[in-house]
Formats: sequence, structure tokens, C-alpha cells
Amino acid sequence: MTDRLIDFHCHLDLYPDFEGLVADCERRGIYTLAVTTTPRAWSRNRDVCGITRHVRAGLGLHPQLVGEHWREIDLWERYSHETRYVGEVGIDAGPAHFRSLERQMAVFRQILIACSSQGGKILSVHSVRSATKVLDLLEEHLPEDRGSAVLHWFTGSMAEARRAVALGCYFSINRQMLTSDRGMRLVRSLPVERLLLETDGPFTSEDGQPTRPQAVSRTLSDLASAFGQTRDDLRRQLLGNLRTLTEVADPRPSANH
Repeated sequence: MTDRLIDFHCHLDLYPDFEGLVADCERRGIYTLAVTTTPRAWSRNRDVCGITRHVRAGLGLHPQLVGEHWREIDLWERYSHETRYVGEVGIDAGPAHFRSLERQMAVFRQILIACSSQGGKILSVHSVRSATKVLDLLEEHLPEDRGSAVLHWFTGSMAEARRAVALGCYFSINRQMLTSDRGMRLVRSLPVERLLLETDGPFTSEDGQPTRPQAVSRTLSDLASAFGQTRDDLRRQLLGNLRTLTEVADPRPSANH
């Protein structure tokens, strides 16, 4: 029997065994959002993930790549009608990407406007050193009744976290977020009904190897301890959160349409 789990942010197509890993998520019953970094990756992800029950592909334009790939926003818009899931998108104001900040904000704004116009989108959002900017744009361009944002690997302040909660955001939690006192305090301050799990693999590692979706099992155990819950109780809560987010009868992402 599979232990149903969630990995709501994983770059499956960046592993050498992409198709095998998708099949593994399907076999294990891991509800996985396969985020992409540019729209050029969309077609392959759509085709590989679209035949599964448990894996859904997200249409992305990663903020760290916007400096070079910003023209692909036109391609992103062309594909945007094909999927309910969007990611990885957002803003990165870290030193390595600060020079493209204005362009990142313009691209993210354009994505949010398109998502709001189409309605019903679920976004996996990057917000490194930019939580306030991200939340400002979400508040301005993506009302709660037009779409939902899941803040991936959120590292903002407690005040920014409270604002995100008030705006209706969810948060996808990976194990690395639970390794520092600051990270643990932040995660424990979040409403448990707004939480999901993620790996952000292969950009995180477990036992010296790129993290694979099944590693969310460890994150679930750590998160249950942090909230003083049993593992099974928290697992049921998180599956219920996913059901609420996606608004479908089964606790899984809906089809890519």
C-alpha cells in the first residue's frame, strides 16, 4: 500500500531519468507538481506528465533565467491556456540576479495578469529576498477568486508571512526549511491548513544525492514533530489542504486543462 504524499515543487525534468522518475511518483502515489524553468520545456513535461494520475506539469519562467529568457514570455502566454498549473515563476532579488529585477517584476506582472484573466490557476512562486514585492504584485493582480499562490521555500519575515496568509497564500515546505531555528519558527507560525510539502529537487540533497520526491516522507515526519501531531494526522491534513487548494473530489491536482 502506498503512503500518499505530496511534492508540490520538484524539477523532475532536470533529473537524468525524468520519465522514470515520473513513473516512480505515479507508482508511489506521490502527488507531484513538476515545475519547469522555461516555456520551452513545457511540451515535453505536458506530454510525459499528462498521462498520469498523480503528476502534473507547471508552466514556468524562472525568475533567475528572466535576464536571458525574458522574450519567452510570449511563448509562456501561448501555452498558458493548456494548463491550470504555473511554476516556477516569481522574483529573485538576490545579488546574482538583482540586475534583472525590473524585468523580472514586469514578467511576473504579465504572468499574474494572464492568470487572473484566465482564472483558476495555481501558481508555485519563488520569492527570494523579494517577498514584499511578490505579495504586492499578487495583491494587485491576482485576487483570491481568480487564482491561488503557493509560496515555494518561503524565507521572508514573520510579518511578510502573516501578510501572505491574509492574502490566501499557501506554503510548500521542504526539509531544509526546518534545519535552522529561524526557519522552524517561521514554519511553526504558519497555519497548518495552508501547508504542503515540496523537495525542490534536484536543488536540494538527501544523503549526498539530489533529493527525489519520495524524500518528502522524511519532511512529513519532521513537520509532524514540529506541530506536535502524529505523522498520519498531519498527512491527512496536508492531503486535505491539497484537496481544498485544487477544489476537486480527490486530493490530487486536476488535469492540465
